[in-house]
This record gives sequence, structure tokens and C-alpha cells, in this order.
Amino acid sequence: MDLETLIRRAQGGDAVSFEELLDLHYDTIYRFAWKWCGHPANAQDIAQLACIKLANSLAQFRFQAAFTSWLYRLVISCAQDWQRAQQRHEHDELPEDEPASEVSSAEDHIYLAQLIEQLAALGEGMKETALLVHAEGLSHAEAGLVLGVSESTISWRVHTIRKQMNRQSKDEGARTGVVA
Repeated sequence: MDLETLIRRAQGGDAVSFEELLDLHYDTIYRFAWKWCGHPANAQDIAQLACIKLANSLAQFRFQAAFTSWLYRLVISCAQDWQRAQQRHEHDELPEDEPASEVSSAEDHIYLAQLIEQLAALGEGMKETALLVHAEGLSHAEAGLVLGVSESTISWRVHTIRKQMNRQSKDEGARTGVVA
């Protein structure tokens, strides 16, 4: 069954089609959520929110853009909602253990933590742009569709992100004595 037929059936209330649609796209949802927050348990929370939102809003999908573009926008919205909720309910917790399969080494974990910190420091729309273009491999045009901005805006954001990340790397190198 093609994707459009599957979506139309799911929109019509066919639970089996919805489950199949979710099976096809869950890895994309989770992977993007994990890249957004950098922690498996939090990514599962965001993915769960996205699946619920997908179930509640699938009828609104009108085939005017690629389904994956619409889905990325939905996941970004859920991630932003989750992040706002976390900021409202911040409290000290013991860190949860991460499965060994998620982070292959301590160096990878440190790199990921630094990358997430750098992404968090980016301005409005920049984090989403960086994740869609660099982590998910979307073209500038596709990322523009997801975020509702022009392709030239995405190109400008990518350029700005690269400059800012290079500056942060140089600043970190100067601070630690390690030249990037």
C-alpha cells in the first residue's frame, strides 16, 4: 500500500493503518527527538507526545507538503512543548542511566553533550534548522517547508550556525589551550 492510501485510511479511522503508519515513521520521530534533547528517556517522552499528537491531528494533514515535512514540524512542536514543561517543572533529580547502545564511548558522550550545549545556545529557529539540515539530512528547501520559512532563510541560518559553531570551537580551544 502506498503512503497516501495508508494516510487516508488512517485519517478515516482505520486503526491498523494508523499503527502501520506509526511503525513506518517511529524511528524518524524518536531519532529526531533524541537529537533534540540528547537523552534516550527524554526522547521517548517527546516521541510519545508526538505519537499522541499525530493521532489527534492526522485528520488535519492535507497532502499539501510531504508527510515527513509535516511530521518533522509536529515533532519539533512536541519537543518545544516538552522543553517548556521541563523548564516550568525544573527540579533536581538523580541522573538516569543511559543504555550502552545509545552512546558508544565516553568520548562520544562528551562530544554529544557539547554539541547539545552548542545547539541550545543557538537563537530562535537555529536549533531546528541545524537538526533538520545537518542531523536529518534535509535539503534547504525541505527544511524550509518544515519550518515554514524560505529556502534562502534556511541558507542564511546554516551559514550563521556554522560561523557561530566555529567561533564557539575557537573560544573553547583558546580557553582550554586546545586548538581546533
